[in-house]
Amino acid sequence: YYITGGASDREKFQKWAETLDKAIGNPLFHWSHLELQRYFGYHGVLGADTAEEVWNLCNEKLKQPEMSVRNLIRQSGVTLICTTDDPADDLKWHKVIAADDSFDVKVLPAWRPDKAMNLEKPEYPEYMKKLSEVSGIRIAEFADLKEALLKRMEFFAQMGCSVSDHALEYVMYAPAAEEKVNEIFKKRLNGESISREEEMIFKTAFMQFVGKEYHKKNWVMQIHYGCKRDNNAFMYEQLGPDTGYDCINNYAPSAQTADFLNSLIASNELPKTILYSLNPNDNEAIGTILGCFQGTEAAGKIQQGSAWWFNDHKTGMINQMTSLANLGLLGNFIGMLTDSRSFLSYTRHEYFRRILCNLIGGWVENGEYPDDEKSLKKIVEGISYNNAVRYFKFDL
Repeated sequence: YYITGGASDREKFQKWAETLDKAIGNPLFHWSHLELQRYFGYHGVLGADTAEEVWNLCNEKLKQPEMSVRNLIRQSGVTLICTTDDPADDLKWHKVIAADDSFDVKVLPAWRPDKAMNLEKPEYPEYMKKLSEVSGIRIAEFADLKEALLKRMEFFAQMGCSVSDHALEYVMYAPAAEEKVNEIFKKRLNGESISREEEMIFKTAFMQFVGKEYHKKNWVMQIHYGCKRDNNAFMYEQLGPDTGYDCINNYAPSAQTADFLNSLIASNELPKTILYSLNPNDNEAIGTILGCFQGTEAAGKIQQGSAWWFNDHKTGMINQMTSLANLGLLGNFIGMLTDSRSFLSYTRHEYFRRILCNLIGGWVENGEYPDDEKSLKKIVEGISYNNAVRYFKFDL
């Protein structure tokens, strides 16, 4: 009732404030107060007793012109935003923003082809019809799907896209002949069900295809994995997908991750790649995989992504960066990614930078690195901003 139900906004906010009172050690406590300080000028503590004060202050502040979405983005020092876009998207609003000289922050699309890959989903045949219409390619075989995706990639590239993103259960490697892949695809296109083994065969072929295309286009391949989604069937029926009932999946065979990357590098077609696992126990496995596939295209061509989702809290960030420092080069790290849809969530980058500086400062105080401001400045500015600009080759 007080979360997704019929309570008023004011009642929901009151319950949120009462919950925040108990959130000691939780990043939601830290984020909420950073947002209140940076955007609303409130330096008190939000809780049950102050909810009315904060509610009134924030609602009054939101009436002011500087609290527009564009001004919040400018105020946060943002230079570029990448959105998440399906291959069938028309990118209409990207065109509008690109043509608007009054907004100097770049907004670029990022390619997210999960719907084209997830052939086990009930809606897959219907999605293929939509992709056929948008691409102008009649999709009847796997080769047609690849042609349709290539056409859409070209369109995305014209709109400034240079980044892909994939949500996988894990990075699988189950190679098979093209004929077998096509047989599985046509079977699913006809509305037939497929086996788990067939699903993995198709997804392997799909990822190999797009990975090679990314290499040709100099796009970055991001892979997020390690999540088990929509666990509560009862609530799924009430609210649908992506409503807070996901958890960490601890099945992620690092051998298959390595074999998949190896299948691309064998023909020198491995793109710049960023690996994110939702399971913090995968940090060291990823750290060692990175070292096997580096190249000359970029410093830290194969990256471990920042602590993600359930891990982007203080401890998770410290563990991820410490592991990366132990096994690789923290100085080449491209830093924080915020996949929040909130326009106030840019404070999470500040949160990350504070944790980064505190971690490095501790090492310096312990005598584990020289107290050399010039070197430290280069490392911190690199991880906070410059490394990502160089890695993605953004023109800013």
